[in-house]
This record gives sequence, C-alpha cells and structure tokens, in this order.
Amino acid sequence: MAKKDAGTRRSTINSQPRTHQRAGEIQAYGTVLKALPLDLEEPVRLEMTEQLNQLLADTMTLRDLYKKSHWQVAGPTFYQLHLLFDKHFNEQVEIVDTIAERIQLLGGISVAMAPDVAELTRIERPPRGREEVPVQISRLLDAHQLIIELCRKLADRADKLGDDGTNDLVVSDVLRGNELQVWFLSEHLVEMPLVHAQDPALRRAS
Repeated sequence: MAKKDAGTRRSTINSQPRTHQRAGEIQAYGTVLKALPLDLEEPVRLEMTEQLNQLLADTMTLRDLYKKSHWQVAGPTFYQLHLLFDKHFNEQVEIVDTIAERIQLLGGISVAMAPDVAELTRIERPPRGREEVPVQISRLLDAHQLIIELCRKLADRADKLGDDGTNDLVVSDVLRGNELQVWFLSEHLVEMPLVHAQDPALRRAS
C-alpha cells in the first residue's frame, strides 16, 4: 500500500508552474491571531495593530512624498535637497518595514497596497505636478507633524496597556527618526542671506 501511495505522489509531480491560483484569505484584515504566547491580551493587540496600521499608512505616504520630492525638486538647492530627500526616503523605508513587522508580530495584518494606504492615510494628497521647494518642504513637515502627534499618543497608550515592545518601537524607531528629519528639513526654510550679512540694526528693526 505504501509503495502504491508513493507512486501516486510521484506521478502528480512535474516541473510545470501552477499559475493563476486564487483562494480565500487565510486571515482577514483587522483581526489578530487569538493564541500567541506574547503575554498580551487579544483586545490589546487589536487596538495596537489598528493604531500601528494608521501609523504605517501615514509613514508609507510620507515615504512616497519624499521620493516625489526627490524626483521633482528644482532650483539653486537642487543638489543638496535631491540627496537629502533620497536619504530621508531610505530611512522611511526602514521605518515602514519596522512598523509592518511589529503588526505581524502582534498577530495582525499590515496594510500593504497603495489603494488601501490612500484610503487610510491622513496626509494630504499633493498634485501630480512639480511644486516650489518651500511648498515641497512644507508638505513634508506637515506630514511629519501628523506622524509625530500619533507617535506620542500611541507610545503613551502602549505604555498604559503594558505593550512595551510597541512603546519602544514607536519612540526609538519612529518618533526619534521623524524628529531628526524635521530638524534637517525645517532649517531649509530659514531665510538667511547668502553673500551679504544683514546689518544688526536692520535685524533689530525687523
């Protein structure tokens, strides 16, 4: 009997790829696995994954906003900002992955596809065309502000619920990274003379 079964299995194996496969979901979005040895109750994990998915959607949008700015920046500061925007983009890529993996670790499902992210994010959608540098930077700063506000609320809530892992991730990886990027961006909006220093008397008068 065993020999017959083995022969049957071998006869169904071939090198042809089985393409165009479809099946039902194995876990629905907005749910968490019920039994995980994390010492965190299901309601806590449900709340944390919901908030983390909001943070993830906003962070993915900010990431893409940096790439748009990287491609479309123009003007005398093109070179510096072209490089800075790409550096921040790559840093946001890492943050996105960190948030998504935390959601999965908690037994949830990470938002992933662009249409779903677009429905969930709170960040204003920019036009498709090119904008002036001050507007690009202001858009990025506004997006950072939304994320930082959510980080502070989420970190505080995670601490109250005893989810130390989420608290640490939000503060160490997301909040601090965004704060640093805000600093680098905001300094580009300070109006400073490039060649002639302003007379101190004029500065006091203004």
